[in-house]
Amino acid sequence: MRRNPYKPYTREFKLEAIRLADVGDKTASQVARDLGLRVNQIWKWKQQLQREVAGGGSVKRGRPTDDEMAGLRREVARLKEENEILKKAAIYFAREPR
Repeated sequence: MRRNPYKPYTREFKLEAIRLADVGDKTASQVARDLGLRVNQIWKWKQQLQREVAGGGSVKRGRPTDDEMAGLRREVARLKEENEILKKAAIYFAREPR
C-alpha cells in the first residue's frame, strides 16, 4: 500500500477539524474521511495541541522556518570565514623562521 504524501494544513483548519470531531455527532474517523484526511490525523492534531498547551509554546517539527534558515546560513558563512583565517594563520606561522 502506497502512502500519500503529507500536505501542510493551516492551524485554523486543524482547530476546526478538532472542533468538528468534538462537538459533532460524527466520530473523529468519519470527520477525517469527510475532510480527506487520514483516519487518525485528527487524533494526532489533538495530541499536538495538548502538548502545545502543556508546554506553553508550539511544538516544532519538520523543516526550519525561513528566519531559522537565514540565521543558520549566516552562521555557516561566519564559521567558514573563521576557518579560512585560521588556515592562513597556520600557514604563516609554519613558514616563519624562528
